[in-house]
Formats: sequence, structure tokens, C-alpha cells
Amino acid sequence: MQSELIAGRIRDLAAEHDKPVVAFVEDVAASGGYWLACAADEIRVTATSIVGSIGVISAGFGFQEAIGKLGIERRVHSAGSRKALLDPFRPERDEDVVHLKAVQSEMHAHFIAWVRARRGDRLRPDEDPELLEGKFWTGARGIELGLVDGEGEVRRTLRERYGARTRFRTMGRRPGLARRLGIVGLGAGAGAEWRGAGDGLFEGWADGLVAAVEERALWSRFGL
Repeated sequence: MQSELIAGRIRDLAAEHDKPVVAFVEDVAASGGYWLACAADEIRVTATSIVGSIGVISAGFGFQEAIGKLGIERRVHSAGSRKALLDPFRPERDEDVVHLKAVQSEMHAHFIAWVRARRGDRLRPDEDPELLEGKFWTGARGIELGLVDGEGEVRRTLRERYGARTRFRTMGRRPGLARRLGIVGLGAGAGAEWRGAGDGLFEGWADGLVAAVEERALWSRFGL
């Protein structure tokens, strides 16, 4: 979902500013990473990059027998007969797996539609009939399959295209409010230097509060 949101924003900005987008894969662009790469008009890789994994997966463990041997009683109280669906501390039910697979199939179809829309005729399913079934490949093989467009490292490639004076901007996480206001001091770790009453305490409190709110918002989306 996060990859879909980011990819959508990239496409909106590309259309708004009429700019081409080039994605450069270093280590891995698989699954959500490949979804994100497909937001680009052109995807460049290294021969040893990993790309693909166009699929959906859910994995876990079943602990019902283990907790029984330990004398642990599982207690779950819910409103809704399926709210505890796929609880790892209870025996797996066939109807739960059927529901999970239906959700996965829907998401997989959405993923495939996105890849086909972005890659179009460049895809080569004739090279591998399981192209869209969750397998992953090296960057070199990905070129042959049409998953990506060719080899290229970001600085070298863009300087070859736009000149040696091409400048690059590194995007990073925005500093917290306290740091942007210049209120910097004590950290949470031992040995931090004291820089005056309130220094660092406000920063830690403010950043902690924001993190707590963000975490609460994340879980609330799942009804938890």
C-alpha cells in the first residue's frame, strides 16, 4: 500500500511538471520495491541487482500445540465471528485460508495490472511463463524479461546524459520540530551533554509524542 501511494505521487508530479522519471536499482527492487520502480518511465539496474517478485505473501507460525504443552490458556474476546481470523494460537481453519487467498488474489491482480500498465509491450512473458507469479531475477535477467530497461548507475548514467556538471540532491528524513527550531541538546542515551534546562528534554518529548501519534494512527487503520 505504501508503494502504491508513493508511486501514485511520483506519477502525479511527473505529469504536473512534465518530467521524465528514471529509477535506479542498486541492491533489490522486489515486490513493493518493484512496484515503486514501475512508477518510473525507465528502470536501470546493475547486473547483480534483484528485481521482480510480483506476488503477495502471508507467512506465520502455528503455536496452538506449543502453548498447550506449556499450560498456557489462550483468551480472545471479540465482537464478530471472524475477528480472530488466522489467530496463530488457534488451529488453522480452512475457511480462514480461503478468505486469505481471496484477498491475496485480489491484491496480486492489482499488482499485475499496475506492472502491465507501466511496462506494456516491454514485458516478455514468452521468456518465462511465471514472469508475474512471484519469482525474482538478477538485473541482467530482468533486462531480458523486460522487467527493466538496461544497466546503469545513477551518477554515471545521468552525467553521461546531461553533462559532467550535473548536480545531485540527496533526500533524507526531515529533522524533528525541535531540531528545526534549534532546540537541540540531551538525547536519550547515557553520556549526553547537558546544555541547559530543558534542552533535549523538549526535543525528546516532542519527537516521542509525534511518533506515538503516528503509531496510533497506523494501528487504527486496522481497527486495533
